[in-house]
Amino acid sequence: MNLVRTAMLIALMTALFMGVGYLIGGAGGMMIAFLIAAAMNLFSYWNSDKMVLKMHHAVEVDERTAPEFYRIVADLAQNARLPMPKVYVIRNAQPNAFATGRNPENAAVAASTGLLEALSDEEVAAVMAHELAHVENRDTLIMTITATLAGAISMLGNFAFFFGGNRNNNNPLGMIGVLVAVLVAPFAAMLVQMTISRTREYAADRRGAEICGNPLWLASALRKIALGAGRVVNEDAERNPATAHMFIINPLNGQRMDSLFSTHPATENRIAALEAMVAEFASAQPARSAPAPWGRDGATPKGPWS
Repeated sequence: MNLVRTAMLIALMTALFMGVGYLIGGAGGMMIAFLIAAAMNLFSYWNSDKMVLKMHHAVEVDERTAPEFYRIVADLAQNARLPMPKVYVIRNAQPNAFATGRNPENAAVAASTGLLEALSDEEVAAVMAHELAHVENRDTLIMTITATLAGAISMLGNFAFFFGGNRNNNNPLGMIGVLVAVLVAPFAAMLVQMTISRTREYAADRRGAEICGNPLWLASALRKIALGAGRVVNEDAERNPATAHMFIINPLNGQRMDSLFSTHPATENRIAALEAMVAEFASAQPARSAPAPWGRDGATPKGPWS
């Protein structure tokens, strides 16, 4: 199903890109837009994950450089029966995390130093389980391609003034193209981005709770991350807003309402859904008599960033 959704998303955003190109430059503009969109789709499939990681200055770690964090991810990947993803640390004080990659065999998970310092091991495990749920559901391909194309469509508005305002441009639809590129196209791309993000977060929360074994760990983590994200500005995210939907909590300032204009569902709604799962979990599986392999009485995982 996710492969179908990805194909539909690419087709929709490519058509939007071509439509704006036609309004700006006629048939020639549409053809140029098509070629650009095709090249970007191909490039995004193979390289968008690397681009996003680079945008946020993520550094790859392993069992030597971040043993406890790496072990948490390895245990969770084993629980979920997924290939071991690459593990990254983002040197950023805002607590947050995301996953990327075109498929489970080429996936990566990243957590900020702010998250690793603020959360307990159990909460870190719950967050990374949520990210692995995105990997398992193949949301990461949709997320990374959407980030690339949404940014490209928004960037098209910067060129619209030049092409649409050119006095030698005989296309009567030129000014309409400018308006569409500057206002409508970025807004439409944003709506696609938001819709995908909001629907997938609830599913990833649920599956993440199943992978880590306790929905309350994730509920507690979301509270802390939302509080921290509201207090700490993420400069990299602010410079690259098209990637905001990839994070477990919106990293941008001023996005707190569960409305059409938020890239994520309201944190309170997500926590309520997780808390409602507790009784279901209790009846479906025996209670844990011992802490999880990453549990250390609420201790915080340490690494080279400490």
